[in-house]
Amino acid sequence: MSIDIESMKKRLVEQREALLDVAASAKEAAGTVELDQTRVGRVSRMDALQAQAMAKESNRRRELALQRIDSALQRIEDDDYGYCAVCDEAIMANRLEVDPGALLCIECASKAEQGG
Repeated sequence: MSIDIESMKKRLVEQREALLDVAASAKEAAGTVELDQTRVGRVSRMDALQAQAMAKESNRRRELALQRIDSALQRIEDDDYGYCAVCDEAIMANRLEVDPGALLCIECASKAEQGG
């Protein structure tokens, strides 16, 4: 398998750091929305609620991405990186280039998406 493990590890660590930086700056957006209509108009409050919901969804997706990255880093440490978690076949290098956190080979990923 022609995967540069150190390069992948570096990319994963960089992605992790970038996500953590975004998470730190995004905490405020997901905070509690002011419900006092005398201070904030109804439309402004609705905008704030919508922004809060979007921030919470972004946080959820960021957490999932961090879990995938941490899992990939652990697979590197365990010498399991680059192998499909289902069929144990090698994941193609170009797939890992696109998504260094890929857990499944393209065939198993396609089956999983189809519900099989």
